[in-house]
Amino acid sequence: MSKQKLELTWIGKEKRPKLEPRIMLEDPSMSYHARHRVSDNDIFDNRLIFGDNLLALKALEQEFTGKVKCVFIDPPYNTGSAFTHYDDGLEHSIWLGLMRDRLVIIRRLLAEDGSLWITIDDNEAHYLKVLCDEVFGRASFVANVLWQKRTSPEARLQLGAAHDHILVYGPSVQKLQFNKLALTEDQAKNFKNPDNDPKGPWASTDFTAQGWRPNQMYKLMSPAGVEFEPPPGRCWSNIESEYKKLLAAGRMWFGKDGTARPRVKNYLCAAEGVSAWTWWSNSEVGHNQEAKKEVIQLFGAEDAFSTPKPERLLKRILEIATNPNDLVLDSFAGSGTTGAVAHKMGRRWIMVELGEHCHTHIIPRLKKVIDGEDPGGISKAVNWQGGGGFRYYRLAPTLIVNDRWGNAVINPEYNAAMLAEALAKLEGFHYAPSETHWWQHGHSSEHDFLYVTTQNLSAEQLQALADEVGSESSLLVCCAAFHGVTASRATERWPNLTLKKIPKMVLARCEWGHDDYSLNVASLPMFEEPIARPEAPSPRPSPGGRGRKAGGTADLFGDGEDDHE
Repeated sequence: MSKQKLELTWIGKEKRPKLEPRIMLEDPSMSYHARHRVSDNDIFDNRLIFGDNLLALKALEQEFTGKVKCVFIDPPYNTGSAFTHYDDGLEHSIWLGLMRDRLVIIRRLLAEDGSLWITIDDNEAHYLKVLCDEVFGRASFVANVLWQKRTSPEARLQLGAAHDHILVYGPSVQKLQFNKLALTEDQAKNFKNPDNDPKGPWASTDFTAQGWRPNQMYKLMSPAGVEFEPPPGRCWSNIESEYKKLLAAGRMWFGKDGTARPRVKNYLCAAEGVSAWTWWSNSEVGHNQEAKKEVIQLFGAEDAFSTPKPERLLKRILEIATNPNDLVLDSFAGSGTTGAVAHKMGRRWIMVELGEHCHTHIIPRLKKVIDGEDPGGISKAVNWQGGGGFRYYRLAPTLIVNDRWGNAVINPEYNAAMLAEALAKLEGFHYAPSETHWWQHGHSSEHDFLYVTTQNLSAEQLQALADEVGSESSLLVCCAAFHGVTASRATERWPNLTLKKIPKMVLARCEWGHDDYSLNVASLPMFEEPIARPEAPSPRPSPGGRGRKAGGTADLFGDGEDDHE
């Protein structure tokens, strides 16, 4: 029987956006750094990006492909609150498409030993699992962590939701090396020293394993002379020679009187920690109310962000998935919890946020973290004293616009440097203007360069360029026009030059002028309210109508943490 590949299907799945790889413009007036270095480990080159998160991910792709150790995202949960007037299938399909487009780029950004962590609830968790299987491959699935987000059941529900899901994926599961968690005080209390072992307190583990292995089915003799064999269906957890080494080292325990079934002693002094499992209680990593209190402490009740995640939850994820100085990405920054926690834990971070709370919540929060004025969250647990900084970026406007006659032209907001950087990104070059060679605006290798100009170049100017470049190197020339020679003849005459015209060279590359890939409900086809008939129930909403919903919009993928409790 042939194996059939199963895929999730939805309306519009075949539609893929032709994203414009925008450049990012730093605004130094919005960037922020500590007045002085607090420690030698301070990190200053973190990035806060204001703009559409899908365009921002595309903008990061060239520089950060394969470099991000951990991605944490808390996308909109698609609870249906923004879709009162839409058919469930339409709303669900839109959500899946928006998630797919973002996951595809996130997959490229992740390092081979990196991991993705996505918080989601039951509304879309199981569809999202199948979608991630498709984007990453089923073999890349690591775990589905259950986080106990509440402290008590909801009285209005017969069966209230107590948890959220955290789906975990890794591009290469074989290369994942998750860290163990430090022992808690309660866990450390399990280590005793009933036999006054000179190595100190210890805890014992079973010396049997599941299954039957011939070389692990031997007989053991306890110090009191009691003979033991593995219980039915199990074998000893090691071969006899290794058992004898443990026995000689004093690590086998047969109970106080030497008659109990053998167990292995593990010392507190040598404990590397404990492996995490997939049940995270709110006593360990916090809950929704704790998260809201943290934000209220920072901003006050009136300005509190309504759907944050607790800092302890992010701390747990980063403890497992990263080490100091690793790069962490959150493209749904919300109130900035990921960046705040990563900063306190000595991780580099990138956050993306489109909402105005980027300025009203995230920046003030990060300033308090950097200034050492945020005593809440995990600050005491990690002994946070302040320091470091971040750079603030905006996505550049679209490169191509139409003039008043409808002709595609370079956006007049672009200066020469911005144009050179944008074309370098579009052509796959690293933007790096040379201080010595005026015609070197970027390079793709040691001998392949880029030159961008809005001039009309003559044959004489092209000859001069070819002479300067030399026969050992090559140059891509992007110019408004060239005269005195055709493109095909130019290649024959100057084999080290490649000529392309601006903007014709890029017109078919991207969806120009598309600044918002979030889900703006006001721009979707609406259901027209049917005439009510007393004898028949109202029909289910349909996506076929063309009416408009009165009032505001719901920007579902404009970023933001979302727990929809």
